[in-house]
Amino acid sequence: MKKFFLLIFVLVSSINLQSQDNLSYFVNGTPLDSINVEYVRIVGTSKFLSTKVSIELDFGQYNSIWKDSDTRVTNNLGKRLELNGMVDALNFMVSNGYEFVNAYAITVNNQNVYHYLLRKIKVR
Repeated sequence: MKKFFLLIFVLVSSINLQSQDNLSYFVNGTPLDSINVEYVRIVGTSKFLSTKVSIELDFGQYNSIWKDSDTRVTNNLGKRLELNGMVDALNFMVSNGYEFVNAYAITVNNQNVYHYLLRKIKVR
């Protein structure tokens, strides 16, 4: 019986790992790998009573006050990207073709808001 549950666990784990490799990421419906700009700003806000951060990307896109514009990163399943911290966010963006330029933090209502400026790596 233990072998059966172990087998089920291994199968479910491998399916989950395989599906994560095929994920695409989007910002308000725009695929992350098709954003054709030189600079991107990550805005990271820590979640309430958590060590996780949620990030938003500003690449100069138009955001309307009349239309719902969501600058948070989501995957192709519609789930928001949840990261372990700003370094995790930086590593995520580096793996998507960006390099670090500058960073600063501001405090809003006793909560730190982190801003990271990134530049798209040019292929020569």
